[in-house]
Amino acid sequence: MCGIFGFIAREKVNQQSLMTLALHARQRGRDSSGLIYTDSSSYQVKRADYDIKKLISNVKPFESSFVFGHSRLITNGLSDNQPVVRGDICVIHNGIIVNDADVWNHIKPVRALEIDSEVIAAIAEQHLDESGDDLDGLAHKVLTLCVGVVACAIVIPRLGKALLFSNNGSLYVGNAQEGICFSSEMFPLSQIGCSDIKQVKQDAFVLDLPTSTVINVSDDNQRIHNLIPPFQYISSEEKQLLYPQPNLRRCTRCILPETMPYIIFDADGVCNYCHSYTPRNVPKPKEELFNLVEGYRRAGVTDCIVPFSGGRDSCYGLHLIVKELKMNAVTYTYDWGMVTDLGRRNISRMSAELGVENIIVADDIAKKRRNIAVNLKAWLKAPHLGMISILTSGDKHFFRHIETVKKQTGVSLNLWGVNPLEVTHFKAGFLGVPPDFEEKRVYMHGWQKQMEYQSLRFKAMLKSPGYFNSSLWDTLSGEYYRSFTEKKDYYHIFDYWRWDEKTIDDTLINDYGWELAVDTSTTWRIGDGTAGLYNYIYYLVAGFSEHDTFRSNQVREGEITRERALELVSEENRPRYQNIRWYLDALGMDFTEVIKIINAIPRLYKD
Repeated sequence: MCGIFGFIAREKVNQQSLMTLALHARQRGRDSSGLIYTDSSSYQVKRADYDIKKLISNVKPFESSFVFGHSRLITNGLSDNQPVVRGDICVIHNGIIVNDADVWNHIKPVRALEIDSEVIAAIAEQHLDESGDDLDGLAHKVLTLCVGVVACAIVIPRLGKALLFSNNGSLYVGNAQEGICFSSEMFPLSQIGCSDIKQVKQDAFVLDLPTSTVINVSDDNQRIHNLIPPFQYISSEEKQLLYPQPNLRRCTRCILPETMPYIIFDADGVCNYCHSYTPRNVPKPKEELFNLVEGYRRAGVTDCIVPFSGGRDSCYGLHLIVKELKMNAVTYTYDWGMVTDLGRRNISRMSAELGVENIIVADDIAKKRRNIAVNLKAWLKAPHLGMISILTSGDKHFFRHIETVKKQTGVSLNLWGVNPLEVTHFKAGFLGVPPDFEEKRVYMHGWQKQMEYQSLRFKAMLKSPGYFNSSLWDTLSGEYYRSFTEKKDYYHIFDYWRWDEKTIDDTLINDYGWELAVDTSTTWRIGDGTAGLYNYIYYLVAGFSEHDTFRSNQVREGEITRERALELVSEENRPRYQNIRWYLDALGMDFTEVIKIINAIPRLYKD
């Protein structure tokens, strides 16, 4: 998941145009970067573990007749930066190959690197050897063997050729005044005045380059903290996670316990959440949505944006939008550093299988994680259930960047796959905000509600001054974009299709090979790096988590029985060691120290 770009000039590259392409690629990831270009006698490959802007400033490849670049959102192979060089083949790749381990078992070359992209170079190596340097069929072979998004450029210096192709359309080629350019997205090509811009999809695009038999590779590695924490199972750590079984009074209709904020039971033991509940999973006629989107349709051209987290609901929503609505969709993913490797792999699976372009806006991952870490440390100084949400506030810029993508694509319609049953009143309830049973969305919005919420949050923050840190503006601005900005051309797919868990799971797993988590029985939140820890805290301290509220909503909707809900949460509330370990490692925090403090928090119930 990266940005790739290139400029092939008639004489030498246009510096301004090259920087425009590079800076847009940087929007898709800035964890590391790489360049391929030529000097008078050889190819130069420069790789670094810092962003592309700095690399180009250091290298200054402006005298070259071509420059290919890569701006990376690291997903695996931390030490194996791109371009990947294998023998006399260079590759820059956007996407994730989710079956790379299996592909290596079906080809002759032997794996040398951890990064998944190496397998593209290996397939090319074998194909050229067996075909006598014939490029025909190479792209087809790569796309046949590899599962997941492949949008790449294969560079063969000795042949003086570059092969561009993709399986999901996240690659465009255009004619500039000084030559030919390509990019992961159309927008930067239009910004530099390219004409005849074409989407590269399935069929390969061949470019002529200078020939050379010499490839010089140089690496500049400066990163200290590992952005991809390797999982190490330590049994003594897992044993530190507690799983109490408190005997709580629960609603006789749903399964909400007595520790739920603002809960009241009537004489029959039924809670006020049940009495106030209005069915939410009651879709309108699908024909209404078909009529709504009719005016947005554009034959053969992107006509809608689908916010895409890689979770089960956005994945199934994309399935419906492409297969049922027959829309020409482009997906948008905001990566703030807590999208797990599993979530990213499922994004790659779905995008490739449906042939849908995926636009990524990646934040400064290291900075975002530092923000989370400093807030978690402040929280641990004065644990407060109502303040847990500050740990996830950094993802709210998702709502800001949907506007960025709308402007860059010229597409206004956005279709969201939001589960209508994911209402979690308790998160704000523990802060002192009473439940608003009339709220129709899964999050609160509006000036009055937000002012009340932020006022209560401010009072809680005063108990731990560490909250007043450099992340505060990021937190507040993200929540502004989520709650206050006007949302236009904005529809929810599950307002028109009934949300059905079994249908969703069966479709994703059976039809798309959707990957499941190894540390939980549920398919919900498995791509979210934050969920394991905050649900552990809620359950340990209050005796329930968001799983209990979700299953209670299903009971009220008549989708499952109360007995089945209790069975499900007894498994879903088990501590997720692997997810929690990944989260704390990503933040650079010690597992034992954090869990020790959490385990000592007074309970809201009697043991």
